[in-house]
Amino acid sequence: MDILIRSENPTDIESIEQVTLAAFTGKFSDNPTEHLIVNGLRDAGALSLSLIAEVNGKIVGHVAFSQVTINGKNLSWYGLGPISVLPELQKQGIGSKLINEGLSAIRTIGAQGCVLEGSPVYYQRFGFRLYPGLIYDGSPAPEYFMALPFYEDVPEGKVEYHKAFYISI
Repeated sequence: MDILIRSENPTDIESIEQVTLAAFTGKFSDNPTEHLIVNGLRDAGALSLSLIAEVNGKIVGHVAFSQVTINGKNLSWYGLGPISVLPELQKQGIGSKLINEGLSAIRTIGAQGCVLEGSPVYYQRFGFRLYPGLIYDGSPAPEYFMALPFYEDVPEGKVEYHKAFYISI
């Protein structure tokens, strides 16, 4: 399968929303908010990097990166997510390709590291791991909040995502 990874453009927005809804509907709830997070980041100008995956000209995946703060300060750290792949194409390397290309791109723009909330079993393959000094109050359990520092210096403190992550419907 040929997978093209590229930056989103304005004509992709509706497809990104549909892919994100399809990927998350029924996974954690019947009313997912991940598409609203992506739209909120975009609307606020806080979507630092938005990559899509295309197969045969069709958008089948998306990943968002946005800056996070640590102890209220911008330390050039980013949050990965939401990431979504159409359910019928999951477990075929599309998400991994989106993540790897995204991590490479944020390094290029000067990121010091990246954080995320997700499955340790999945995300450890990219180098993410638990750093007890980095705390995210929104995580259901500490082991689900992980970081990938790009340099040896790992800050400590409370991590906060953009306010678009704290929506409710």
